[in-house]
Amino acid sequence: MTTEAFRGQDQEHARQPTHSYAMEEDTDVTCHTEVMNGLIISHNVKDHTNGSAQLRSLPISALKQNGLLQTLAAGGDQPKPAEENVEFEKARQEWDALENVQPALTEDSNPTLIISFNEALQYFQTTDLGDLLKNIQPTIRRTGLAAITHFLFGPPRLHRELLEERDLVFAIAQCHVDNSQPVHMRVLQTIYKRLIGSRLDCPRYGAHWENIGFQGTDPATDLRGTGFLGLMHTLYFVMDPETLPLARDIYKLSQHPTQNFPFSVMSINMTRIALQVLREEALSKECNRRQQVVGVLNEFYVATYLHLYQLWKTQQKTIADSGFVLKEVELFAKKNPKQMLRRLEVFLKERRAGGIPRGTSPDPQAQQPSPSLGERGARAGTGQGSKGKEMHFTGVCDLPPDMEGEARLI
Repeated sequence: MTTEAFRGQDQEHARQPTHSYAMEEDTDVTCHTEVMNGLIISHNVKDHTNGSAQLRSLPISALKQNGLLQTLAAGGDQPKPAEENVEFEKARQEWDALENVQPALTEDSNPTLIISFNEALQYFQTTDLGDLLKNIQPTIRRTGLAAITHFLFGPPRLHRELLEERDLVFAIAQCHVDNSQPVHMRVLQTIYKRLIGSRLDCPRYGAHWENIGFQGTDPATDLRGTGFLGLMHTLYFVMDPETLPLARDIYKLSQHPTQNFPFSVMSINMTRIALQVLREEALSKECNRRQQVVGVLNEFYVATYLHLYQLWKTQQKTIADSGFVLKEVELFAKKNPKQMLRRLEVFLKERRAGGIPRGTSPDPQAQQPSPSLGERGARAGTGQGSKGKEMHFTGVCDLPPDMEGEARLI
């Protein structure tokens, strides 16, 4: 190459922006998440899940000043000096400009493939969970008069052929997150991507997990009461095409300036409630009717979260009300499991028809508890629908006896 050619290249290079902050790790696909969701928490970001609507990024650290959440996460973000904020804003603008000229992933980025619920379930079905199965408590232990009353007047027992499926669920609920298992990591990445609307992987640890409502930098620490089932339920929520819009609506409400709440922590509480209702055998009749446990439990989890969402939105609840709302949702779910499932069915049916489902009006005057959504119509092709979503798992990990039945943020 000639001297003039080399000189021309040097001059062209001198015209290129340095991007000293945002570009120093431009080969790392996680850089975008770390900058946008870890550091710049005071700026609005695009809500990729709902078109171009602006969604305020509200990590759980922003809630730590509230007394109810001080037991969930320690400390808070320290205010940044003004000059640091200027530098952060400059870096953010540079990164936005870079993202606009590089919209597609490169071959070297190798993003983690999303995983379906059934694929994750199949992993557990083919994994030896024998040690965990020894410690499960799938039903409430009753003695004396309570046992006799339950036998005579309680719900029907689960069919024998469904016991293995039920027990598998409780075993999954005792599984811990294993960083060496690709399936575990894919579940975490899928949940994050589907909620945020990102195609890029995020780091295993970091403040970005707070943006989707975990307590800290490691989601695994929030799964004490539900085990991996807490993640499996969220995975089902965001991967089922019928429930994904609802999941994103709830996530959007969780980012509200005044009605905010930790989405993932609340989701884990919905799993805990669903597990307890299953353990009390209140779902046995529906499981027997449909001849599956996993599908029923998944839908009941979604129905429970829907009920909380309706209460929270229509009654203008805030994080200060979380304890009372959780208790109300738990009591209603235990007493009315069939009605909960009916409400979900009607809600999804109305949404498919293009209407505004009842119980989700943002009217501040809607101060009454979310109304019943009516009787459940026969779903077209119910049997086929059940088989299409046929899964073989249910449940959550066992709660300490002295904590069962309590409404709380785990």
